[in-house]
Amino acid sequence: MSKWAGIPREDVEAELDRLDLEAASGGYHLNPDREFTLELVAGLLSNERRFGYRSCPCRLASGRREDDLDIVCPCDYRDADLGDWGACYCALYVSDEALRGERAIRSIPERRPSPDERSRSKANEVSGPKRGGPSMPVWRCRVCGYLCARDAPPDSCPICKVGRDRFERFW
Repeated sequence: MSKWAGIPREDVEAELDRLDLEAASGGYHLNPDREFTLELVAGLLSNERRFGYRSCPCRLASGRREDDLDIVCPCDYRDADLGDWGACYCALYVSDEALRGERAIRSIPERRPSPDERSRSKANEVSGPKRGGPSMPVWRCRVCGYLCARDAPPDSCPICKVGRDRFERFW
């Protein structure tokens, strides 16, 4: 019997291996602490059984997918957390520096807006498109042309795997 709400360990390990390959193909890294990471993956699988989607195991999901889209793994906050803190909120994903042991993985502050703030933000989105361009910088990989909108370029391009120094500000 599994300690993970009836999820067999071999299912959790198989999912971890799949997520690890997927992360690596996109230029990301999973936490190297396998037992800790297995717990997180079990939480993702448990939330998928419970809600029908893989919400972050370290956040309280509402059970309504449309309200929780920002915390479906990988969450909307992952890249900013990796850049600022070296790990995402639950520490499933870690930065290159954290993977190499050059940056400690610690608790990080919650970046997700409160339910009231999210409601106000949705109301503003409904009122129409914003003028004047994107609300955050857009980065372009100079090698393959990959574009991403985020505060800083990724550690590596998920398409061609070059380093962040090969990105330029596009917008």
